[in-house]
Amino acid sequence: MSLLVEIDRYLRLTGVSPSTFGRRTVNDPRLVHDLRAGRMPGPGIRARVEAALKEVQ
Repeated sequence: MSLLVEIDRYLRLTGVSPSTFGRRTVNDPRLVHDLRAGRMPGPGIRARVEAALKEVQ
């Protein structure tokens, strides 16, 4: 599953806004917007996002 799909699923399940998610995980409120626009996250960002997503599972 792609990272963006996993983030969108998390957002739906938790009701957290995209900007709040980005701010909490990588201190970037535009993260989800930028990913939706085609931004490719680096390995550090990817690792931090994946760690945040695993906390909920």
